[in-house]
Amino acid sequence: MICAIWIKNCCGAQIPHIEDATDTDVEARMSNPLVRASSPPPVRLLVVDDHGIVRDGITALFEREDGLQIAGHAATGEEAIRAAQRIRPDMIIMDLVLPGLNGLDATRCILSQLPLTRILVLSGCGTAEHVYRAMRAGARGYVVKAASGAMLVLAVRTVIAGHLYVSPGIIPVAAEQLLNVPIPKTPYERLSAREREVLHRIVAGASSSDIAQHLALSSKTIDSYRSRLMVKLGVRNRSALIRFVIDNELIAL
Repeated sequence: MICAIWIKNCCGAQIPHIEDATDTDVEARMSNPLVRASSPPPVRLLVVDDHGIVRDGITALFEREDGLQIAGHAATGEEAIRAAQRIRPDMIIMDLVLPGLNGLDATRCILSQLPLTRILVLSGCGTAEHVYRAMRAGARGYVVKAASGAMLVLAVRTVIAGHLYVSPGIIPVAAEQLLNVPIPKTPYERLSAREREVLHRIVAGASSSDIAQHLALSSKTIDSYRSRLMVKLGVRNRSALIRFVIDNELIAL
């Protein structure tokens, strides 16, 4: 025997709360417009990849996911732009290597027109450089094609929730590459040892004659150092020199 408890909603309509509902009961309940209105619309996805088997695989994957819906496909960057304009998806799963317009340029173009659309890159390239370029273009996530389907679903849900996502396998690779990338020297690091010493004393408030006496140099030489420092640091006077040092935290004061 099926036990049903009827409750009233705020509009006065009765909706059954059924502990052992049959399929017919569930279908009847879901056909009630008040019940359907309480369910949020699915997140609409546009899949962009030049390989049909990849597009089909992604579609099959998300058919099993609640709240996520494949709204369209595209095989080129140009098609992606047209499809995005037509469908206005919540998210785009974007390949980088595409015939014609590449994924990065397509991403920039789409986001210039649909800034609220979130883009998740799905690419066979997993280097730090590719990730940085994608993020600079406006992508909010990056997944390598070697990842599992579950990871792609997690990435989509993470980005839709407003967070960034990068495949875990990319992180150590990116870190290693960062260690091998030369880091540009700061203005302070470009100064010679003597220039740094003079700079320290200028910032400390010492006059040219005081600095000259301490370093056993002439005041004229110290003035030359001061002028050289201003040129290297891009400032025009002593006050600006001190302000530059403080603002850039070049010296511990």
